[in-house]
Amino acid sequence: MKFRPLHDRVVVKRLESDTKTKGGIIIPDTAKEKPQEGEIIAVGPGARDEAGKIVALDVKAGDRILFGKWSGTEVKIEGVDYLIMKESDIMGVIEA
Repeated sequence: MKFRPLHDRVVVKRLESDTKTKGGIIIPDTAKEKPQEGEIIAVGPGARDEAGKIVALDVKAGDRILFGKWSGTEVKIEGVDYLIMKESDIMGVIEA
C-alpha cells in the first residue's frame, strides 16, 4: 500500500465477522452489522503537543483494535476498503 496517514491518524482494515450464529443459522449480508474490530495497516507519525514536539501513537501497524460503530472515514485504496480514523476513535487494543 502506498498511503501514509498524517498526524495522529491510522489506517484500519475491518476484520470480517462470522456469517453463522453459534446455533448454525446463516446471517445474510443485509442483516449483518459492520464489524467494530479491525487491524491497523499504517499509522501516522503522531500529533504535536503544545510545545511543538511530536507525541508518538500508542498503537502500531499489525495491532488488532476495537473502534466505535461510526468511527472513521471509509476509503477505497487500490480496490480495498479501509477506514481512516484518529487514534482517539480507538477504544482499545485486543491482546492475543
